[in-house]
Amino acid sequence: MKYNLVLLIGMVFFLNTVNAQDENKKPIRLAVVGMSHGHIPFILKRPNKRDFNLVGFYETNDSLIFKLSEQFNLNSKLIYKDLEKMLDEVKPEAVVAFGSVYDHLMAVEACAPRGIHVMVEKPLAVNMEHAKKMALLAKKHNIHLLTDYETSWYPSLAKSFSLVLEENFVGQLKRVIINTGHKGPKEIGCDKYFLEWLTDPKLNGGGAIVDFGCYGANIVTALTKGEKPISVSAVTRQLKPKVYPNVDDDATIVISYPSFQCVIQASWNWTFSRKDIEIYGKEGYIKLDKNQITTRKSENQSEETKSIKEINVDNYTDPFTYFGDVINKNIKMEPFSLYSIDNNIRVVEILDLARKSAQEGKAIPFK
Repeated sequence: MKYNLVLLIGMVFFLNTVNAQDENKKPIRLAVVGMSHGHIPFILKRPNKRDFNLVGFYETNDSLIFKLSEQFNLNSKLIYKDLEKMLDEVKPEAVVAFGSVYDHLMAVEACAPRGIHVMVEKPLAVNMEHAKKMALLAKKHNIHLLTDYETSWYPSLAKSFSLVLEENFVGQLKRVIINTGHKGPKEIGCDKYFLEWLTDPKLNGGGAIVDFGCYGANIVTALTKGEKPISVSAVTRQLKPKVYPNVDDDATIVISYPSFQCVIQASWNWTFSRKDIEIYGKEGYIKLDKNQITTRKSENQSEETKSIKEINVDNYTDPFTYFGDVINKNIKMEPFSLYSIDNNIRVVEILDLARKSAQEGKAIPFK
């Protein structure tokens, strides 16, 4: 009895100590670089989880600053039009980039020498020239450089990866089909600040081929743990030239691997918004979207569908929590995993080859 009492007191003391350490742990000082991305509410509306403190914002567009300040009640003293001044005065430990894809390089060039970790919205860069510079800066200054995709948060995707990579559910991969997109950025109501660069071939790197093609390249690279493709081919269309005169609005990318193909159908012309994936192997298949996963193991079995609530998987459903845990060394990014630099350099390389293929009308070998 006496031993049990001592053990109980010891446990209470331990738990109180752990809780006190958690409470005393300082939140990461986080700044926002660029505010024109339509995903900016992800961070501005995020509930306070005590893991980050928003300490500064960089944006040069006055009307956008006014709009977001009114909408999210931002402190005007924290908003800067000079990036380097903002970084030097508020001294963030980490930055999230919500500007154009072209500006991702600028963010890393400013942050890396200051030892500031960076997470950008997908994709990593507009081309391989930018991607290589960013990777070299991240390595030289020993910072984390992550790329965030909405699909990386999906428990259904995490479960599918577990089935394929850990349980060998489908056997040898035979075909992966990834469908991503929506009716079009104008059609779904993206504001003028977002559209200004999203439909600019320089600032975004392309239209639907980049905006939604990057999801498929990211997922298949993680699914294969970085296996090198043989070739990349692509066909792009301008189905709505009056709406999107400067970029493609529909793209089909085929990535050929030694034993299978990945088909990415990226479009601003879908009937409805979609992000769904089909993974076919020699022994079974998996179909998934954000809300459910469907599996079939053999020809003699029927399909089994589970809703998101039925999926039992350990997965980050908040990219900022993941970012924080990487910075705090609570988790280590695996090579070619979804957020990782090596995966996302491969994504940019695939997109570069896809654009070249669409221009030249032939498959481009993967070097």
